Amino acid sequence: MIRFGPSGNCEAFYEAGLKQTFQEPQWLHSLGLNAFEYSFGLGQFLTEKTALKIGEEAKKYDIEVSVHAPYYINFSNMSETSKENNHKFVFGSLKNLREMGGRHCVIHIGSQMKFTREEALNNIKINFMEVLKEKQNSEYSDLILCPEAMGKYKQIGTYQEMFEICSWDDCLIPTLDFGHINCVLQGALKTKSDFKQILQMGIDKLGFEKMKDLHIHFSKIMYGANGEIKHLTFEDEVYGPNFEPMLDAIYELKLEPVIISESAGTQAPDAKTMCEYFNKLVKQK
Repeated sequence: MIRFGPSGNCEAFYEAGLKQTFQEPQWLHSLGLNAFEYSFGLGQFLTEKTALKIGEEAKKYDIEVSVHAPYYINFSNMSETSKENNHKFVFGSLKNLREMGGRHCVIHIGSQMKFTREEALNNIKINFMEVLKEKQNSEYSDLILCPEAMGKYKQIGTYQEMFEICSWDDCLIPTLDFGHINCVLQGALKTKSDFKQILQMGIDKLGFEKMKDLHIHFSKIMYGANGEIKHLTFEDEVYGPNFEPMLDAIYELKLEPVIISESAGTQAPDAKTMCEYFNKLVKQK
């Protein structure tokens, strides 16, 4: 079962007179959507009471909740302060994810900083494996961490790097952000074959069962020489990528991901557009 939904509360949510995130599940259900991502991008300010309320409503309306851990995580930084912050951000996110009844926690792995790419990846493996070992022995051992493919060249996060990192542990499943990937590839994602090649590489590296449970972020994104600049809406006709070839590839490969729309202000309407396209695709086949 493929699930579609938005990241955060979009403009239409507030235009409908709604204000609190715990109202989101019922509203999404009314739109025919069944996923929602709560972002802690700029920090964790969610109380346990609110998280539990969101989880209660999500369960009632069959909305699968995921979270996005704070953007500040950087496993390539070897300082003790960075290690402490990484730990706090990961386990704080997992705590709220558990309270909301979700499974997937999206994380940014880190940036290259002043290291070579190889040095940065080695640092990441050392630091990240320490966190994974602690997670294995914690109450969150069953939850899934989803390293995200990134949109800027200085960030660690090509899709190839994410496949490699996700091979380190069973609890790791990639977040393929195809908008980010398209930025790094300078607009190369155009056809079903382009998407299918990336997805098949993941299947070959990680196995079908892990890739079947894939987490996906999708939006059109403006890019420049250094990669990602800003998120756009589906109305944009200059950048990309288009969602149709992605969904065609997913259908052919029989994957069942959670697909989260990260459009700029139109997350839920654009998620609904993808959902309707996919439902028509299934009926036609």
